Amino acid sequence: MRKQYIEVPLPMPCGRLRKYMLRVVGGLMSPIYLALASILGVPGVKFHLRCVAIGARLLLTGRASMGSWTRYLFFPMDSTRYFEFDEVWNRVKKIPFTSYLDVSSPRLLPLLVMRSKPKATVMLVNPDVADLKETMSLARALDLESRCTFFNGVLDAVEDTTPSFDLITCISVLEHIPEDKAAIERMWSLLRPGGKLILTLPCMSHPLEQRISHNQYGVLASGDDGYTFWQRYYDQVRLQTSIYSVTGVPCYAAVYGEKVNGLFFRNTSMKRLLGFLYPFWREPYMMATEYQYYSNTDELPGEGVIMLEFLKGQ
Repeated sequence: MRKQYIEVPLPMPCGRLRKYMLRVVGGLMSPIYLALASILGVPGVKFHLRCVAIGARLLLTGRASMGSWTRYLFFPMDSTRYFEFDEVWNRVKKIPFTSYLDVSSPRLLPLLVMRSKPKATVMLVNPDVADLKETMSLARALDLESRCTFFNGVLDAVEDTTPSFDLITCISVLEHIPEDKAAIERMWSLLRPGGKLILTLPCMSHPLEQRISHNQYGVLASGDDGYTFWQRYYDQVRLQTSIYSVTGVPCYAAVYGEKVNGLFFRNTSMKRLLGFLYPFWREPYMMATEYQYYSNTDELPGEGVIMLEFLKGQ
């Protein structure tokens, strides 16, 4: 598999006053760019508005810091999250379930799913203790904590060995797991017959593995060269060998990707360099103008994301 090595630069410094001014600018510009993106038909606008409602609630109840509620209020998602959250939300809301497992997905998705299913319980698995603590804090602020079980560890460490979940979601996580097929086998074993597994993962017409100079999560060991496995991009062959060989073919799939090769890499590089200075409020408009749906991964000119839904047979 072709390998790409990513050098992570030190982010540009941003003082407190400048951060405050950027929040003001973002608060003014975010609705404008979201409206333009909505006119152009970008996916995820409705989910964005649900996040805005979360931000407003946190502001009015005083249950979160200024940084948290402004993020949820004005720029809760970035990049292909608009596609991922929209597709997953539209599929999940059609699924009846009471027992739910989420494997390290961005916290907004599983917690908003829980708000829409008042009788459901969820186990949230995350090996990153700091990230899990933020999820716990948001669940508490949304009065969801009593229906959540928080597990700080990898999926293999979950003790329940019997199929016990009606729904499992894993959003933009599998690509970061070196033993991806083993992870799928574990998820599949925890899913009840008749249950649904929903994944999103990056894809290309040809496979690619990325290694990175900054070990962001500290879960994996760095190599002798100082680089750490970051993620892989799936083509049709890798999808078949690592996923479909365990689950069978998906009952639903959707692909969304850049129109011109290199747009996604340029965008992520700018985010790493600019840090807080990056204009996140432009993200929905960028998705609307630079990305589109494709019928399969072979059509992608560069990087994309695929959403997959699987039904476990009786």
